[in-house]
Amino acid sequence: MTGTELVRDFVNTRELLDPVELFGSPEALGAWLSSNGIASTGVRPDAGDLRHAIELREALRRILLSNTGVEVDTEAEFAVLEAAAARARVELHFSGHESDLLPAAEGTAAALGRIAIAVHEAMADGSWSRLKACRASDCEWAFIDTAKNHSRQWCSMGSCGNREKARTFRRRHKH
Repeated sequence: MTGTELVRDFVNTRELLDPVELFGSPEALGAWLSSNGIASTGVRPDAGDLRHAIELREALRRILLSNTGVEVDTEAEFAVLEAAAARARVELHFSGHESDLLPAAEGTAAALGRIAIAVHEAMADGSWSRLKACRASDCEWAFIDTAKNHSRQWCSMGSCGNREKARTFRRRHKH
């Protein structure tokens, strides 16, 4: 899984259309982090870790909305991302002719730090601008824009795009 896919999947742990919250408890958070290979199976998040994870996820969602042209105060959102990296004590490591960013912390802080690292990697490899959140306010599902001109604004033209275009049409033609 690429860093871009990891960020997308992390943001999509909460679904707005059919209200689903995959992080309903610290144990559920731990299970998701383990099943996605960014934490050991023995990780035991607490209520504070859960709060940090949800805060990070929603900050990332708002940043991804800005990638679709929605006006967002990304300074505040990036501060949340920086705090996750700081809690993880992300460090630069060199080995041979390669370098890696790795969390020095343990547990849930390290796992959330790996998500911050994934954001950094996506920015560095140029894939970040393709990672977006659906502009439909009742959806905001994260997706990777595969259009050649990077112009997608909705997760699906067949559902969210059509609904938004119909709403716009009705507003314009209201008597």
